[in-house]
Amino acid sequence: MDTTPALTAFFARPAGDVARDMVGAVLFVHGAGGIVVETEAYAPDDPASHSFRGPTPRNASMFAAPGTAYVYRSYGIHWCLNAVCLPGSAVLIRAIEPTAGLDRMAARRGTESRKLLCSGPGRLCQALGVDASFDGLALTGSPFDFSPGKARPADLLVGPRIGLTRATETPWRFGLPASPYLSRPFRKPA
Repeated sequence: MDTTPALTAFFARPAGDVARDMVGAVLFVHGAGGIVVETEAYAPDDPASHSFRGPTPRNASMFAAPGTAYVYRSYGIHWCLNAVCLPGSAVLIRAIEPTAGLDRMAARRGTESRKLLCSGPGRLCQALGVDASFDGLALTGSPFDFSPGKARPADLLVGPRIGLTRATETPWRFGLPASPYLSRPFRKPA
């Protein structure tokens, strides 16, 4: 059964909705991966988004079809994997709970600690072997294997995105409660 149309429809929505619903989804790259436990949303009218100033060669994938991978290098060091939603919007996959391909991920990361394999966008990409060659590929097909979670947790963690200099208070970071695999703890409500 071809699930591509259903997966494309899953991504063809506002980034905030997709980011919430991706928590609890399953993502594998060449058979390694696990459960998505943390995401961040970015929209085209968002000053923190790479698409804010319009299409460029660097962000072209953000304007591709829903379900496209947008991969970029952060601070010239780490690769970051995003899922394109509506044109110019995307969801940064910040962390996963590793469940498969643990040996390969540990070798790529140089650590045996499950908590440190994929707890952060750079660690996640290193563990999964994601780099610039994945930019523009469809998350709906090989080498990716993505399936939405059965149901989003009722008590989803919500807070401001992290590591930004613009739109720092926008509450578009979502996480799985009590997960030891989050990139950073969520701030306590004031």
